[in-house]
Amino acid sequence: MDPAIRSYRSEDREALVALWSACDLVQPQNNPHRDVDRKAARDPENLLVLEDNGQLIGAVMVGYEGHRGWINYLAVHPDRQRQGLGRLLMAEAETRLRGLGCAKVNLQVRRSNESATEFYRRIGYAIDDVLSLGKRLEDDTPTPG
Repeated sequence: MDPAIRSYRSEDREALVALWSACDLVQPQNNPHRDVDRKAARDPENLLVLEDNGQLIGAVMVGYEGHRGWINYLAVHPDRQRQGLGRLLMAEAETRLRGLGCAKVNLQVRRSNESATEFYRRIGYAIDDVLSLGKRLEDDTPTPG
């Protein structure tokens, strides 16, 4: 059976957070469970997971607010990288964004993540001459226990 993309289901929550952790996408200031819950409450059909033989091996969070599309949390399990699965997820994300009328997609990559930057360049993304600013509205630092 080939890997299949589908929308997130609540039973995927722990496997999705584990995937993000395995891909080093979770940062101390972010609570990945809250990120999943927020997306699932607002737009669950655009939290996509890639499944192969019952195992969650990839995911991407797709967003569109009417001006720009956004890609967050693109992840492919380290054991399955370099097999075209990231491209597969991004193609589906872009198809969904086009279907919503989106004209441009944005995403952010940590400066230290050179392999991700190169991946995005290979699939047609370019560095925009912009400065990314942010302001935390909620303290999402995970609490112990």
